Amino acid sequence: MQHRLDVLAIGNAIVDVIADASDDFVTSIGMPKGSMRLIDEAEADKLYEAMAPARELSGGSAANTVAGLASFGLKAGFIGQLADDQLGQIFTHDIRSLGVEFETPPRGDVGATARCLILVTPDAQRTMNTFLGAAQELEPHTVNPMHVAQAKIVYLEGYLWDPAAPRAAMYAAMDAAHEAGTKVAFTLSDSFVVDRHKADLATLLDEGRIDILFGNEAEILQLAGSDDFDDAVDSVAARVSTLVVTRSEHGAIARRGDESAKVSAEPIERLVDTTGAGDLFAAGFLAGEARGLGLEKSLKLGAIAAAEVIQHYGARPEADLKALAGDLLA
Repeated sequence: MQHRLDVLAIGNAIVDVIADASDDFVTSIGMPKGSMRLIDEAEADKLYEAMAPARELSGGSAANTVAGLASFGLKAGFIGQLADDQLGQIFTHDIRSLGVEFETPPRGDVGATARCLILVTPDAQRTMNTFLGAAQELEPHTVNPMHVAQAKIVYLEGYLWDPAAPRAAMYAAMDAAHEAGTKVAFTLSDSFVVDRHKADLATLLDEGRIDILFGNEAEILQLAGSDDFDDAVDSVAARVSTLVVTRSEHGAIARRGDESAKVSAEPIERLVDTTGAGDLFAAGFLAGEARGLGLEKSLKLGAIAAAEVIQHYGARPEADLKALAGDLLA
């Protein structure tokens, strides 16, 4: 079957609400700076009232990744559940305006659209408070096997692994992908995902359901159950076709069988907000993977995209990533 899409992503459909905050404010709500927690709608409303003036930007990890792919000039699609409300309309408008295919209908029986209240401290660290709302009501029937088969790569967001219905939807996507010869990429998303679902993740790897695994250094150490980075990479890489590990200012590495590559972090003028750095790194790598550019060039594209997004507020690119990539995507 001809691939109409380069990447089809499944993830949380979230609107980010971003505000500056002091270290003291973050401490006052009982959160470790730079962490992420799940909250209910009442707590989300209470925190929003206490936050400084905020910016509302469509987000969600996998949705940010496909926004990055669109900026690179690739064809991307997204599956995620919204409520039939104002934030849902904002999300739909934003993602379609980027050229991303998004056809999941909103629902009136799933509460409110998900939102992530992000507190950005002066050191550019982001502390995230996420109300998942409608996003966790994504049903398996929203995944059309024909849609999956038309993509080169299906990209799955680990944040969405918690609720049963979206997890079943991602299993359906994996089955459809491997039936069609479509690659499956999976991002670990956060250490809490690894902590809560380590057994599931091990099974996914051992059954060969994941072709490309994304994680940061802490997540890979946790998944491997090791304190040594090199040993952890060796352990996880032996269980997946392609492993990509980001290391913040220390760059990133990738392993595929006996092949390995690494890249340094791109230089930046000013660190503003680290929100979306991993999401955009994944966008760059997947762009290279979809074009068959190899590990080193794909890592370079990831580093370029991550560097762009951390120099402004919000988790989606403001610059033209294709232009920044230059000859890499020519």
